Amino acid sequence: MRIDKFLKNSRIIKRRTVAKEACEQGRITVNGKVAKPGAEVKVGDEIYIEFGNGSLKVKVQEIKDSCRKEDAPGMYQVIE
Repeated sequence: MRIDKFLKNSRIIKRRTVAKEACEQGRITVNGKVAKPGAEVKVGDEIYIEFGNGSLKVKVQEIKDSCRKEDAPGMYQVIE
């Protein structure tokens, strides 16, 4: 699954366009490498996201094309 779609489906970032822009600005890395919006993520990958006022590091636990709001936190595990 594309990184921008994963961030939207897991509700880490609210909109896919915002996730795409964050990738283009170099604020998202997957396994230590700067990610482009089309970069593929799989179970076990570590994603580091820089927000304006902080950062977040998560590990991909599950990939779903669509999920309910209650199930979204199960798609990842917060590391930092």
